[in-house]
Amino acid sequence: MVGRVSSAQLHSFVADNFTTGRMALVGLGVKHSVLRQLGEGLLSERSGAGAPVAQAVYRGGELRVQNTDDLVHALITSEGGVTGSAEANAFTVLQRILGAGPHIKRGSNIASKLSQGIAKATTQPFDATAFNASYTDSGLFGIYTIAQADSAGEVIQAAVAQVSGVAEGNVSEEDVIRAKNQVKAEYLMSIESDESLMEEIGAQVLSTAAYQLPDAILQAIDGVTHDEVVKAASKFVDGKKTMASCGQLLNTPFVDEL
Repeated sequence: MVGRVSSAQLHSFVADNFTTGRMALVGLGVKHSVLRQLGEGLLSERSGAGAPVAQAVYRGGELRVQNTDDLVHALITSEGGVTGSAEANAFTVLQRILGAGPHIKRGSNIASKLSQGIAKATTQPFDATAFNASYTDSGLFGIYTIAQADSAGEVIQAAVAQVSGVAEGNVSEEDVIRAKNQVKAEYLMSIESDESLMEEIGAQVLSTAAYQLPDAILQAIDGVTHDEVVKAASKFVDGKKTMASCGQLLNTPFVDEL
């Protein structure tokens, strides 16, 4: 596929997308006058809003790739929250409640709701994490599982059941507070270096046309309520699903069976 991209297509892509309306110029430790001079040069070369982009529409669907692998990989998602919104913050907290994976090398995810719930359904090895991605016009939230082919159904069903439990209110205030603290700690660690801070500023400006200071981000996370987390889980449970899976899929449920 990559080998089929022509020079003309590349030039067209750059002309449509590398414009000032789609750029963010961020600098740390540099004089404003120097940065402004650089920006004025870009304005003269790449001015414009770029080609119009249609807003994303979430549709749902399913893709199954049958092969001979012993492990089944499956991702089940529903529509999530728009980046920067209170709903997106609630989904981020929900992700940590369910389990977002270990944060250190050789760490364990065994204490997460997903791992604890699935461990009651199978004695086979597995891995499960919550998936969350927010964009400017939509988002995705779901569960990613890895399981032995003969136990894939039990693992997937048990994982979905954990989200259903949260949607029914089976999550404590302590769980929510702990998850919010994890989100805040991860955010602060993600902007410790100049490079990561610049990336964070640029991403915010490009997606929301504004920049929120870390204190404002932390305040927004602290503002997520128990009811908002339950509502986010309900949106996943009740929403139209998308599912992608690969492996020996004989015991893997179809999306309409979840």
